[in-house]
Amino acid sequence: MRIEDSGLVMPLRPDVTTVGRGRGVDIRLDDPSVSRLHAEIIRRGPYVYVVDMGLSRNGTRVNGRPIARRVLEDGDVVSFGTARCRMGGIPREEVDPDVELRRAVAPELTRREVDVLTSLCRPALSDEAFVAPATAREIAADLVVTEAAVKQHLLRLYQKFRIPEGANRRTRLANEVIAMGLVRPLPPVHVPQQGRTPVDGRATGEIRRPVPPQGATHGHPLNGGPGRHTTAARRAS
Repeated sequence: MRIEDSGLVMPLRPDVTTVGRGRGVDIRLDDPSVSRLHAEIIRRGPYVYVVDMGLSRNGTRVNGRPIARRVLEDGDVVSFGTARCRMGGIPREEVDPDVELRRAVAPELTRREVDVLTSLCRPALSDEAFVAPATAREIAADLVVTEAAVKQHLLRLYQKFRIPEGANRRTRLANEVIAMGLVRPLPPVHVPQQGRTPVDGRATGEIRRPVPPQGATHGHPLNGGPGRHTTAARRAS
């Protein structure tokens, strides 16, 4: 991979090459638009593909097109934020590079696993620059549970999402969850009445759930059942 600004040529590792602005990555790009852990370049036999970590506001592009995960060809220009790099030495294979690699179907999740994933990904969905997914301790404080319980949930989630052991395991899990569209940003909380300021200006996240059939009730306001709004209506009456 040749960095266009400097002309420096960086060899790829045999399996996974991390790219970013942080000190612990394999290829470091000193550019403010690049996240500390921005993307991975993965080699599988003769194939090379780039994976955006899903946690950067500036994203990853291949030949000008935003991608989540894409097979690379010799000569492709990969942009990490605004930092441009050109790929070279990739053998030609009969692969359609315009087709992104399909991701697996999301596994079934318990309510507590949904809470853990939402808390894990919340830093990536804020308006602030990405630093890292939430730690087990931060998730425990957010959910008011023990850190040991969070670690047990994370272990089960690694298995469900087939995240192999190794470095950046929490980041890999957060990347899969966001790339699958399971967690999405919400607009900042805003209370315009009487000059009140938002409680938290950062975006939060929620797990997307299927919409129930019309008329279905499951006892929860998100599912159309009796909840906070119906209770408030009863009090008002």
